[in-house]
Amino acid sequence: MIVAIIIVLFILVVISMYNSLVRKRNQIENAFSTIDVMLKRRFDLIPNLVATVQQYAKHEADTFAAITEMRNKTYTSLNDSEKAEFDKMFSNVRTQFFAVAENYPELKASENFLQLQRSLNETEEQLAAARRTYNASVTDYNNAVQTFPTNLLAGMFGFTRKAVLTIPEAERATPDVKNLFNS
Repeated sequence: MIVAIIIVLFILVVISMYNSLVRKRNQIENAFSTIDVMLKRRFDLIPNLVATVQQYAKHEADTFAAITEMRNKTYTSLNDSEKAEFDKMFSNVRTQFFAVAENYPELKASENFLQLQRSLNETEEQLAAARRTYNASVTDYNNAVQTFPTNLLAGMFGFTRKAVLTIPEAERATPDVKNLFNS
């Protein structure tokens, strides 16, 4: 009788650990889908921003060409790694884009541009929050996959470590505020 109880308890513990790993993996997928939604929103804002700024800054072709090149693909045709690459590329081009906008006082006063800029900033804030949630979910999952005793079960059922999202090295540098005021 005691052996049967121990076996049942063992099975219940294994089921509980397995379900916990599945829930954590699903939480990661949910967190990434939130990032995906924010990237799609950002992706859809780009043509409106470009069209608005192009009316004021026709000769700033290089920055617009880079943005347009990124936008030429349909978002749904991108796989997860291409979406992450788009995110990195956009972060670099966004800085150049707003630098161009700063050179046109009449553009900065345009209500359409200001609304689009606010929308993009809001999207960026939501994207940052979604990235934090994703990384927290990945850390929780990785802890479960790598700690005893769930690591034994994780290995048997093919649960593997996931990578956290990182920012490009260029974005880690301290901004040179002095040069911003010298422009």
